[in-house]
Amino acid sequence: MDDIKKLLDNNAHWAARTYKADPTFFDTLSKQQTPDYLWIGCSDSRVPANQIVDLLPGDIFVHRNVANMVIHTDFNCLSVLQYAVDVLKVKHIIVCGHYGCGGVEAAMSEQQFGLIDNWLGHIKDIYQQHYNDVQALPENQRSARLCELNVLAQTDNVKRTTIVKDALARKQALTIHSWIYSLNNGRITDLGAAD
Repeated sequence: MDDIKKLLDNNAHWAARTYKADPTFFDTLSKQQTPDYLWIGCSDSRVPANQIVDLLPGDIFVHRNVANMVIHTDFNCLSVLQYAVDVLKVKHIIVCGHYGCGGVEAAMSEQQFGLIDNWLGHIKDIYQQHYNDVQALPENQRSARLCELNVLAQTDNVKRTTIVKDALARKQALTIHSWIYSLNNGRITDLGAAD
């Protein structure tokens, strides 16, 4: 339990430091949530959305799952997407993957991992669609390329939701972005905005 107590102590110290630096921070934060961005990213603990784009809590609405997936039957992700688009009126949806993604690498292997294999099946489909192109790359570049292809596929899945189609039909300002993050240097690469 010492490790959990440490987290609670860390929280108390953080809250005190934050209040000391800006006595209005928590009052302001508690009264509004008006982010311009929805971040759909990987659950990987090394990819904290707010921190890597240097935004404060409240500035970015976040949904995370294994391998930053947008699956048309995932009502959790779709509920987040609808709330972000229809209620918060975000202006940007960012699908952000990362190089070295364990989910992508697991999907490239023949190993079985249990329940998660059902989730990873969607990435296996992407891998099969691009198999020849990925395999033509040097071995040390294959995983990175599939990480990029997965981001692009998930961005396309966002575009094809009725939520986004309806928002664009009513002329809501909304741009969808494909990003990938490098754990090696902390930099994001823009793979392009979706049309």
